[in-house]
Amino acid sequence: MSFNNNARLDSSRVSDRRGKGKGIAVGGGLGGGLLLILSLFFGSDVIDGLGLSEGSGTAAGQAQSESIDTCLNGQDANERLDCRILGTAESLDSFWEPYLADSGLTYTEPGVVLFTDQTSTGCGSATSAVGPFYCPADEQTYYDTAFFSDLVTSYGSSGGPLAQEYVVAHEFGHHIQQITGSSAGRNADPQGADSASVRTELQADCYAGLWARHAASQPAPGSDEPFLAPFTETDISDALSAASAVGDDRIQASATGQVNPESWTHGSSAQRQSWFLAGYNDGGSLETCDTFRAADLSRP
Repeated sequence: MSFNNNARLDSSRVSDRRGKGKGIAVGGGLGGGLLLILSLFFGSDVIDGLGLSEGSGTAAGQAQSESIDTCLNGQDANERLDCRILGTAESLDSFWEPYLADSGLTYTEPGVVLFTDQTSTGCGSATSAVGPFYCPADEQTYYDTAFFSDLVTSYGSSGGPLAQEYVVAHEFGHHIQQITGSSAGRNADPQGADSASVRTELQADCYAGLWARHAASQPAPGSDEPFLAPFTETDISDALSAASAVGDDRIQASATGQVNPESWTHGSSAQRQSWFLAGYNDGGSLETCDTFRAADLSRP
């Protein structure tokens, strides 16, 4: 449990395409492009070896049994993953709008799209194999909910709610970068332990931590109660577990038995955990998450 049971949810915040998708967009998020990158650098046999081929999006439990329209409150978010994604998005909105306003920036809500198997995006067609991602062309975040099972069964993350909410917060972090312009140079420097791509991803991790720091104290619109209850040590451990699970070094070691920092795009497990904690523990300003000025990415 992480949501206050009485928190009201607005289902119109999410575009629900589950069961309707057709369609690889290279995402810039937590899971975005990870499987595609593995395939490009290590061969398609790596994907098969991990059991994360494109068909994984139809895993058991993936089928949509209820409509997003039935996500009404925090209790629903505590019980259902799709409602949790919705509630997390609304919590992120309630935090980032006033937070950016204090820095003279205008927050615009990114789209939130749920899909199964395949979908069309402003960045091209996308499949479940890409994982959650943010498309800057249409300013929308995309989630095939099957990924959250893969996060546990194939990546080794814990299954706690903040592990899942961290994923959403990370993708929203890329939208914040779109607003601030901080990720403009990532495509010119797409690989390497010290690359702009890694710095971009670690900054999104830090922004996720920044939200987590304030999530339980920022009231929901029209209410004096936040969407989320205060996080416990177990919650934070769940988030750190997710951050560690998708570190480049951990994925490479699992897939090939070797670690090649020259091909990193997201950062190591330790770096991802460290930058999330930087936002969570020290996040008083956006400058806390300025990975582009950090001389040592292992030490925020």
